[in-house]
Amino acid sequence: MTDQNSAPFSGSATGRGSVRPRVLALANQKGGVGKTTTAINLGTALAAIGEKVLVVDLDPQGNASTGLGVEARERKLISYDVLMGDVTMRESIVTTCVPGLNLVPATQDLASFELQISGEKDRNFRLRNALEVLARDGQGPQFTYVLVDCPPSLSLLTLNAMVAADAILVPLQCEFFALEGLSQLRSTVMQVRAALNPRLDIQGVVLTMFDSRNKLSVQVEKDVREVFGAKVYETMIPRNVRLSEAPSYGKPALLYDLKCAGSQAYLRLASEIIRREQALRAAVA
Repeated sequence: MTDQNSAPFSGSATGRGSVRPRVLALANQKGGVGKTTTAINLGTALAAIGEKVLVVDLDPQGNASTGLGVEARERKLISYDVLMGDVTMRESIVTTCVPGLNLVPATQDLASFELQISGEKDRNFRLRNALEVLARDGQGPQFTYVLVDCPPSLSLLTLNAMVAADAILVPLQCEFFALEGLSQLRSTVMQVRAALNPRLDIQGVVLTMFDSRNKLSVQVEKDVREVFGAKVYETMIPRNVRLSEAPSYGKPALLYDLKCAGSQAYLRLASEIIRREQALRAAVA
């Protein structure tokens, strides 16, 4: 088991042949902000441009698993089993309909994780430890990105994701209380950084459900950019019917309708994230 005071699980960012993946946790304590939609379609977009991507479904609702076409009856080994130490992450990985994109699925069993593990000393480090084993096992494909789809709450599951992550990606709906929720999340990130994962940072904020015809959307964009500056991605995800329809068919929007505005936006977002990662590596080098 990894010592609780050791450096956090840290990927080497993207790059073919990379052994350790870049781990991004998609987190927002508010529900309905497009978090799972972003996990599914960003993962698909990254895979489409050549990255090897693993989505870890850490939400008891299992919506990322459903949206990637993995039916409940097919989820034999799940993220709950990994966190409980019953199986390795490698054993729980399933393929999806997207080449280059794999999944660790979830079911409602995850809802009992916090209660069952609350007394354990390593309760905050279960996901990080599992990812470390995955990175060094040499038994299968290595990933350049791991995207962790968190539940819409600041729970022990979300904390595990933050401890395991190199950075947080925050989907933010263009609505009235957007800044309030983001401020709360930033405070949590600072606490996790101070106590558990000193490298954790907000990699970026992606504005979702944006409607340029709506004055509120435009005002929220302006406010968020004024407060968070370069942390906010240039790419914004539009409010798009095809994005909403795709999960009911068990497909990412990029497979359901590649040409729709939502799919094209996620392709641009994937490219922007990679450019940001490359700039980060260059700054550290």
